[in-house]
Amino acid sequence: MTTTILVTIVMLLIWKINIIIVLSFLVIFLGIELVFFSSVLGGVGDGSWIVLVFAVVMFFVMLVWNYGSKLKYETEVKQKLSMDLVRELGPNLGTIRAPGIGLMYNELAKGIPAIFGHFLTTLPAIHSMIIFVCIKYVPVPVVPQGERFLFRRVCPRSYHIFRCIARYGYKDVRKENHQAFEQLLIESLEKFIRREAQERLLESDGDDDTDYEDGCSSTRVLIAPNGSVYSLGVPLLGEYKDT
Repeated sequence: MTTTILVTIVMLLIWKINIIIVLSFLVIFLGIELVFFSSVLGGVGDGSWIVLVFAVVMFFVMLVWNYGSKLKYETEVKQKLSMDLVRELGPNLGTIRAPGIGLMYNELAKGIPAIFGHFLTTLPAIHSMIIFVCIKYVPVPVVPQGERFLFRRVCPRSYHIFRCIARYGYKDVRKENHQAFEQLLIESLEKFIRREAQERLLESDGDDDTDYEDGCSSTRVLIAPNGSVYSLGVPLLGEYKDT
């Protein structure tokens, strides 16, 4: 019954379907569902109360899950790190930048997650390139593979910190494993750096200034702030195994 009512609202407000067709849909399907619902109510004393109890339990489970998800996201938003604090630490972030790419998964589409500050204060070193990865579901059926990842810089270029938003439609099935997902992510990052380098080249009108990332290099490598060079073609989790 709830689904039928919601679909009716969508037909009226979003799909803009003729009112006669909408009313016909509502009368037919809601009428059938009301018959089933009334039969359940009529047999409560004969055992059909089990169906109602099951429905209430499932509703309570979904309500708690939804509340917990919202509370977790709101907590991350409130506790995110100040951008000014990160800038004060400098490009080395007050620690040692070790060669490699570090992926940090979180729910934030904006800002720096609090867990990053925990890493900076507890770990002896941190990757020379950091990518905050956020997976979001968008209100479209399918997101093309070439448009899956959106990148932008979080800090100035010398910090080598990026944000990646991985977008999925409501019909997309996440079949790729860790290795395939992260390989696609790195390839998309390479395209982003190349496009960024081309834009800077156009803005500088042929200036030969270079950046730490050699995004236009035909060898498909990235150069870290400490001078380390590593290939973009190597999967990040080639040796990874679940423990």
